[in-house]
Amino acid sequence: MVVFTEKKQIDKHLQGLKDKQYRIGFVPTMGALHQGHLSLVVKALEQNDYVVVSIFVNPTQFDNATDLKNYPRTLARDTELLATVSDAIIVYAPDVSDIYEVETKAEQFNFDGLEYEMEGRFRNGHFDGVGTIVKRLFEIVKPNHAYFGQKDFQQLAIIKKMVEKHQIPVAIHGCPILRETNGLALSSRNERLKPDYKKAAPFIYKTLKSAKKQFGTKSAKYVTEWVEKAFSNHDLLQLEYFIIADEKTLKPVIRKSKNKTYRAFIAVYADDIRLIDNIALN
Repeated sequence: MVVFTEKKQIDKHLQGLKDKQYRIGFVPTMGALHQGHLSLVVKALEQNDYVVVSIFVNPTQFDNATDLKNYPRTLARDTELLATVSDAIIVYAPDVSDIYEVETKAEQFNFDGLEYEMEGRFRNGHFDGVGTIVKRLFEIVKPNHAYFGQKDFQQLAIIKKMVEKHQIPVAIHGCPILRETNGLALSSRNERLKPDYKKAAPFIYKTLKSAKKQFGTKSAKYVTEWVEKAFSNHDLLQLEYFIIADEKTLKPVIRKSKNKTYRAFIAVYADDIRLIDNIALN
């Protein structure tokens, strides 16, 4: 397994592989890798000859300076973990200057309104930062296929929209959420949970499953109010939002339709750690 820190280096290496008609898969990450990331890498290895894993904590997608500062950075451990998976993995771990060069600033994007829903309401400029880094990584790696987890479902939808609008020649694959045995969605942030909050956090998925069951017979308004009440009675977890939305538009549901597919989205604070999750409802 090889590790590159500069885009000129990795571009030269990948061009040699592409000249031999090898297929390149891509898994962009911010590091602090866990089994959820590895499941994306394994899927990519099944469909490609080589897989690039980028490890880069992208400053332009953070709206909270403290969150950016505290985000775990474990490059040595991450590369060791990837080395146990396959020798067909190529790591790209650049500095901020290699990605942004002169100015660390996000581009402005139009995602046809997807960026204004859910996370977009609560994290100012977040999706411009996401679009900027993913677009630049696509331009550097030029993969055939790219893989993203469905835990960040809105991000996945936005990346698909960006690829469509900018006509980027890459196939986007969304992969299932991996969970701990207690149901908590795997996340790099989980490492920072204090013991009491770690114990309490599975309540998030438990609530999502109950919401799904109720959505079969109850209205979206009823289910939303039930979830909000459940969290208002919780001693440790603070609900930021719970939204039932159309999977295509990500707009909140007013009235259910038999012809549409719905998903429930949630964001919760466990002390100062922000956790997100979602579940398909039909």
